[in-house]
Amino acid sequence: MKKFLSRFMALALVLVIGLMGCSSAPAGLSGNYSQDTLALIDGLRAAIELPNDAPGKAAAQSEARQLINAFASRYQRDSSITKLSSFTTMRTALNSLAGHYSSYPNRPVPQKLRTRLEQEFTQVESALRRGA
Repeated sequence: MKKFLSRFMALALVLVIGLMGCSSAPAGLSGNYSQDTLALIDGLRAAIELPNDAPGKAAAQSEARQLINAFASRYQRDSSITKLSSFTTMRTALNSLAGHYSSYPNRPVPQKLRTRLEQEFTQVESALRRGA
């Protein structure tokens, strides 16, 4: 009987942990690609436009990196989304910004990169309006 209870509790624990891990969307993502992409763009713009001496700059950069990781992990395996031009352009922008944050965590985003990111964000927004 003790062996049975032990196995039953182990199975119950595995089921609870497995179901809890699958139930929530990472980092507040809704699962709606268009809404999540627009929300991510707004969040990244806010993080990029903060002045260097802003008190919440480090926290905003950390949150931006978490958003990038959550977005990538949520949508990179969905083949219906990876074929969209908005997704490929968004991934290009995310890779550029994540690369900058990884390589130069204490430096501000250069103006050249800001300009490029803004151009890519605008392309993504127009592609989402078209449904692509």
